[in-house]
Amino acid sequence: MSILVVGGAGYIGSHTVDCLIEKGRSVVVVDNLSTGHRAAVADQAVFYEGDIRDKDFLAGIFEKEPIDSVIHFAANSLVGESMEKPLKYFDNNIGGMISLLEIMQDFSIKRIVFSSTAATYGIPEHTPILESDPQVPIGESKLAIERIIHWADEAYGIRFVALRYFNVAGAKPDGSIGEDHHPETHLIPVVMQVALGKRPKLMIFGDDYDTSDSTNIRDYAHVTDLADTHILAVDYLVKGGKSDCFNLGSATGYSVKQILGAAREATGKEIPAEVGPRRTGDPATLVAASVKAREILHWEPNFDDIHEIIRTAWNWHQKHPRGYQDKEKAK
Repeated sequence: MSILVVGGAGYIGSHTVDCLIEKGRSVVVVDNLSTGHRAAVADQAVFYEGDIRDKDFLAGIFEKEPIDSVIHFAANSLVGESMEKPLKYFDNNIGGMISLLEIMQDFSIKRIVFSSTAATYGIPEHTPILESDPQVPIGESKLAIERIIHWADEAYGIRFVALRYFNVAGAKPDGSIGEDHHPETHLIPVVMQVALGKRPKLMIFGDDYDTSDSTNIRDYAHVTDLADTHILAVDYLVKGGKSDCFNLGSATGYSVKQILGAAREATGKEIPAEVGPRRTGDPATLVAASVKAREILHWEPNFDDIHEIIRTAWNWHQKHPRGYQDKEKAK
């Protein structure tokens, strides 16, 4: 039997596909390549290019492939863009999930792991953030998806795990796959681009936060640790686990200035930086309480040192200064 990974050509999706194959799993990947990269998908995976909102396309895959579980990454996830283009996000994220769940129901597939986000909590009342804390998101589509899959479980018995990420960083340690977004908005790859000379400087958005060094604090987990968690979540559902939501984070916060210092150490580069105004809606601190994932899913992250996480990112960026561009041309 196979695991279907939708959005498997993206950053976290491609690392999850890679981990699944390393563990001997059979994998089918669906991606429309709007943000993902065909070159990021392991050759051992069966690949279909297309959009999950196309039910005929999806049904054709379920007819051909022996799928028994689904991992879902095919959702837009930029909070700022979701505020500017809400209809795009509702169409892709909610429409895509509804189409996928309807086809899963048609083919009696009863397990799905969903890539959710810590953004569903909005500006938290306290840290670390618990799964039971209020969800008052700035952008609402991923929270809406969590509610949709809850009701799909209630009505059709499609059990789910929703994994709420905080900040994801790093790359496969051998540097063969990594993070390549266009445009890039995540802090660590932006810092790597400055180190490579692709950007003149790092913009630090605000230095007046109520934190130890006045810059905002985030929780970082390594991408391969998150990939492993998706496999643990599938196995949890296979063994009869009930539908549930889990935070994924290191439970340790690092400020922007701390990330900058760690990156300078890891790369040996100066990495110029300049302070600018705050971005609207940026919380001062986002740190996960991830005890639940560790206890129930038996998640044991391998990377707990931000310097090591950044070193893996730097390895990828040094080996692929143009991201997947050269690999995709070669194919």
